[in-house]
Amino acid sequence: MAHADWIIDLGPGAGHEGGEIVFTGTPADLVADGATLTGRHLAEYAAS
Repeated sequence: MAHADWIIDLGPGAGHEGGEIVFTGTPADLVADGATLTGRHLAEYAAS
């Protein structure tokens, strides 16, 4: 994901609880936003 051109993050949750678009944009924007679980995990990955 860190090397993708564009990310579409679906959530929150999975299965019947998911399916809403919670973010679209670049990986850097996702990390900067920090509002989604995916963004927080990607920020931890990028920091290591």
